[in-house]
Amino acid sequence: MATKKVVVHQLAGHRFLGINEQGDKVLIDGDTPAAGMRPMELLLSALAGCTAYDVVDIMNKKRQLMSRYRVEVVGERANEHPKRYTRIVVTHYGSGPNVSQEALERAVELSHTKYCSVSANLNAEIESRAVVEPWEEKAAP
Repeated sequence: MATKKVVVHQLAGHRFLGINEQGDKVLIDGDTPAAGMRPMELLLSALAGCTAYDVVDIMNKKRQLMSRYRVEVVGERANEHPKRYTRIVVTHYGSGPNVSQEALERAVELSHTKYCSVSANLNAEIESRAVVEPWEEKAAP
């Protein structure tokens, strides 16, 4: 089973820096004004990026290269905590000289129902637990 790890460091207030195992970084921001995306926006971005990756690959395999492509995601949130998304609409826009609407629709369907792991996680029951460990400062060498 493959595992992934992300570490999030507080920078100040509600501003955090997320770093993955490869050292890639993302600014997570809950302050106003925000300098980065809020966590729930990052979730929508993850869904958009995941499905876009799949759709581009599927269309390339069908030899229907898109000259223009974008994904827009709109999420409606509950008013009560934890204010989870109650509805998410993902809209794909694509075009190209040899791109058929049917092929694009099939690629989108395959992504959302079979390949996109973010979409699968949004529709799944996931075992999740929180653990608290003491912060131990490491001595300098």
